[in-house]
Amino acid sequence: MTQSSKKNRIIFIDLMRAFAVFQMVQGHTVDALLSNNYRNMDSPIFVFWFFMRGMTAPIFMFTAGTVFMYLFRLTGEPFHSNPRVRKGVKRFFLLLLLGYLLRYPTPTIVDFSKVTSEQWNVFFAVDVLHLIAFGLLLLMFCAYIAEKLRVNDYLVFSIVSLIFFALYPPFSQINWLRLLPAPIAGYFYTGSGSNFPLFPWAGYVIIGGVLGSYLAKHPLVFKDPRFSLKLAFVGLLLIIVALIGNEIEILTYHESYLWTTSPNLIFYRLGIVLLLNSLISFVTLKIETIPRIFILVGRNTLLIYVVHLVILYGSAWNPGLIDIFNKSLNVWNTIGTAIIMLLSMIFMVLVIHYFKMKNKAVAA
Repeated sequence: MTQSSKKNRIIFIDLMRAFAVFQMVQGHTVDALLSNNYRNMDSPIFVFWFFMRGMTAPIFMFTAGTVFMYLFRLTGEPFHSNPRVRKGVKRFFLLLLLGYLLRYPTPTIVDFSKVTSEQWNVFFAVDVLHLIAFGLLLLMFCAYIAEKLRVNDYLVFSIVSLIFFALYPPFSQINWLRLLPAPIAGYFYTGSGSNFPLFPWAGYVIIGGVLGSYLAKHPLVFKDPRFSLKLAFVGLLLIIVALIGNEIEILTYHESYLWTTSPNLIFYRLGIVLLLNSLISFVTLKIETIPRIFILVGRNTLLIYVVHLVILYGSAWNPGLIDIFNKSLNVWNTIGTAIIMLLSMIFMVLVIHYFKMKNKAVAA
């Protein structure tokens, strides 16, 4: 961050980033290792975990968009001279490279003779890193359009995100593999094995830019309780809209699709994300500092994401825990493993920070 942003550090954003990372690590660990015998939808505890597991990606993507656009607009520079443009493009290529490396189909780097069609499908599937890479690139493009048209960010970001949300239902019904090559088709729907195609998921990143731009233009607004109330109001409004839409679907189709293919789920999740932001921002109104580990975890999100996935799921060069314990552990062993994974990631971040500080001291 710039020097001015350090003076007015937005604590609730730091906590949201840390929360998203912790949710991601424990969610992946539990999902990969917990035996199907314990995945009981009659259990309130499992249902709550399952719901929060579904919220991890929207929280993660919304927060990524918020932080990126906050830093982008905080410079106060026009697009053509904004140093964040260059950093954003570099980030795009880094995220895309890591996304494909995590799914690389062969350990031999250049010999693809033994790669099966199934392995190619896995390699071309779009996951979180691919999605956020293009989400941030789209955010920069939207910021450029907003400057050129001389309209505020909120309007452009909102319209573009709504386009991604609105096109999700029709796009999910198209067999894109018949129209486009597999590496491109994966960005449009889940039918090719993608977990996070652009439609609707890029919308969460872009709509997060609205909050980021607002915070950059109103540096101290997060210290006002009315800010938290506004977030809560918008969040509740979105949830109400989603529930009303669900009732309309039931009347029309005699069945609820809220938890499957309904676009109402998008707005429901977005409402929950805003409520969570509202809650954390309200709780932190009087807090001036937080333990540094939360800030460090937020700063090292990408590193934590890559390392814990390699440990859990393996890669072309190493086996993962899932190859040994694939959905075979009981509840307590799973919880224990998740805690160990979280502590390992925290320890890794602390060690890296220690050596960074040591190198700075030596250089000084």
